[in-house]
Amino acid sequence: MNLQSTFLLRVAAAIVLMGASVMPHAAPMREFTTQSFADIRARHAGRPLVVHIWAMSCGPCLAELPRWGELMRKHPDLDLVLVRFDAAPRAASEARLADAGLARVESWAVSSEPDEYLRASIDPRWIGDMPRTLLVAPDGAATAIRGVADLARVRAWLGEMRDASRRVDGRQRTP
Repeated sequence: MNLQSTFLLRVAAAIVLMGASVMPHAAPMREFTTQSFADIRARHAGRPLVVHIWAMSCGPCLAELPRWGELMRKHPDLDLVLVRFDAAPRAASEARLADAGLARVESWAVSSEPDEYLRASIDPRWIGDMPRTLLVAPDGAATAIRGVADLARVRAWLGEMRDASRRVDGRQRTP
């Protein structure tokens, strides 16, 4: 191998290594407990928050994950939190999220079969139907969407939250 080839090989290796080191890594899937939902709400307080509850054992849940991935691509600043609510293997869940474009979204998972205490920690009226989406306003008011979420409704809600924030901040433009 001549000097020029060696140099080019080293430059190529350096580029690959630099690229690997700056690539964002997948968000770790955290364990969801009865305290987790309160922690999630506290961490995202004052901002619109979308919490999507899904399961690997739920066909409609799996079918809509790519739509959530598309929403995140269009709105990368969206506070979206995913909660997997079954005892599916973590690796399979993480692979499914990666396939849907959601690998870097904040994700939580129950570590055993969910019970009424976990459900009640999210919403005491929730009977366990999935998918379920919660739209949590900056003031903490939450609206539940049962079943597959209409993402047009979610986008409209986000627009309303953004407009309300502008009015509160005094940044509302006059026509």
